[in-house]
Amino acid sequence: MGSSLKSVPKPLSSSSVFQVPGLDSHEIDSIAEKTFERYSVKTANRNGKGIAIVWFRNDLRVLDNEALFKAWVSSETVLPVFCVDPRLFGTTYCFGFPKTGALRAQFLIECLDDLRKNLQKRSLNLLIQHGKPEEILPALAKDFGAHTVYAQKETCSEELQVERMVNKGLQQVALSPSTNAMNNPKLQLLWGSTMYHMDDLPFSINSLPDVYTQFRKSVEAKCKIRGCIKIPESLGPPPSIDDWGNVPSVEQLGLHSEKAG
Repeated sequence: MGSSLKSVPKPLSSSSVFQVPGLDSHEIDSIAEKTFERYSVKTANRNGKGIAIVWFRNDLRVLDNEALFKAWVSSETVLPVFCVDPRLFGTTYCFGFPKTGALRAQFLIECLDDLRKNLQKRSLNLLIQHGKPEEILPALAKDFGAHTVYAQKETCSEELQVERMVNKGLQQVALSPSTNAMNNPKLQLLWGSTMYHMDDLPFSINSLPDVYTQFRKSVEAKCKIRGCIKIPESLGPPPSIDDWGNVPSVEQLGLHSEKAG
């Protein structure tokens, strides 16, 4: 009987390193530009007055950002803000584990840099300030006479506590009657972190199915995924600000640079 010989691959050594093929910077820019063109509109109705603030949190993007779009629609000027909250780079209450490692911090830095560049392409900029949002946002709302702070709603306890403190701080800001008809700035939170919008689910949040299959079959039969929100090609004019702040480095966040292994 004849026997067939098969080549057996040699085992990989633990020190073997494979580079994942990637795109060069020109290819990445080309793809990004086409994506922005697809989800942009040349004209859109803008009937708002005054200044609105966009508080960027975990939604560091321009495309499909309802908070950014609603701030633009409801105002004459948009002020995008990111607060470098020192609490994000501290330790956990229990056991003292670091909340943010160097690699996660580096990812955040790259996201901020990308967000700023994309806003600048649309005639805006990103104000980067170091401090607690509940102190920074009310102060900015008072200085600029902003009528609303728009932000994406979060779900975890620490983020919810910050939302409550920001809202409380805004309630203590008195706007002049000539600036806006409202007595104080409002915090407008928008849902935008899930594929299916919370308001479109066929059941209440308190009645979510315990089994994933039940959840999947229900939403597939009764829900539709909302389309992406298209952003105007120009979001300007920007407010007059002398110093927009710099994107921080890993070291400025109190961490040491690391490389992914």
